Formats: sequence, structure tokens, C-alpha cells
Amino acid sequence: MKRIIIVGAGGHGSVVADIAFAMRDAGAGIEVVGFVDDDPARHRAVVLGLPILGDITELKRVPHDAVIVAVGDNRRRETVTTTLLDSGERFAIAQHPSAVIGRGTTIEAGAMICAGAVVGPETSILRGAILNTSCSVDHHNRIDAFAHVGPGVHCGGAVTIGTGALLGVGATVAPGRTVGGWAVVGAGAVVIRDIPDRVVAIGTPARAIRPVS
Repeated sequence: MKRIIIVGAGGHGSVVADIAFAMRDAGAGIEVVGFVDDDPARHRAVVLGLPILGDITELKRVPHDAVIVAVGDNRRRETVTTTLLDSGERFAIAQHPSAVIGRGTTIEAGAMICAGAVVGPETSILRGAILNTSCSVDHHNRIDAFAHVGPGVHCGGAVTIGTGALLGVGATVAPGRTVGGWAVVGAGAVVIRDIPDRVVAIGTPARAIRPVS
């Protein structure tokens, strides 16, 4: 039985806890110990029946085997993950049992794949990436570290989503396109041309309107 602590007790923390419960119920052999969160206002609260144990320093005190960093903000998730890696923490994958994963796909520790996600074959999902509810990424995609593919997003085949990029709810990325690192694609946008690094892109077709602030 692998004991898991979820880092972050906000909205995405609840999503990850729900995934972990579904994994447990499906026989994945995990036990969810609780949350840690650096917001003092959340300490001693209970979320989905799980205690918030305190701040992140509690990881040194509470026995566990792995963590999942459930922080929705991509940059913050990267920072927290790097800190925990440097301290020797191990990371688990949060993968909802309803997700469909194609053959030959690789998923790095720390990734989160939500309910109803569909992943085509020979896709790579790197550390800290989020594939949110009911999104689909087709064959030979690459979802780089700390990227977030939002709910209902659809990516065609051979798409690359760069490190820390965010695809808003319902966005579409045409086959073979690249969304650059730390770029933001707005909700409902349609990407038919590559999106550069560190820009905000909106519309149909999506176009860059400004640098990421």
C-alpha cells in the first residue's frame, strides 16, 4: 500500500484527491494520507474527508511514500516540485481509472490525468503536466513538463505543448502544431499555426496578442 500526500488543498487539490480515491477504489494499492498546504487559513480543515496536515514542512514528519503536487498554477507547480525533488521526495502519478491511455505512451511521475481524458498512442506526458477533464491528445503528442491541457481541449496528432504552457477550456490544436513554452492559449481558441514561447494567443484562428505578463 503506497501512502500518498497531496501538496495543495485548493480546487485542483480536490480534483487530485478525487482521482486518488478513484484509483484506490479501482485497486491501485494507494492510501491517501491527507494534504499539506502553505496557506495557514486552510490548516486543520478537512477536504473531501481528508485532513490538511499543515504546511509543506509537515512532509518531514508525516510518514508517506510519495507526493502529488496538486497546484493549478503552472509556474508555482514547477517551483514546488523542484523544491521537493531537491529534498528527496518521490512523486506519484494521478491517473483517473476512466482515462484512456494508448499503447506506447509514457507518463512521468508527478503527472496528473483527470477523468475522461483520452491519450493516443506513443504520446509523452512529462513531469507535472496536467491533462484535465475530458481532454484528448492524439497520437505522438508531447506534453512537456508543467504544461496544463485544460478541460475539453482537443489536440490532433503529433502536437507539442511546451513546458509550462496553458491551453484554456475547449481550445483546439491542429495536427502537427506546436504551442511554445509558457504560452497561454485562450478558451475556445483554434491553433492552426505554431504559437511562440511566452505569448497569449486567442481567437479562431489563434493569434498572439501580447507577451505573457
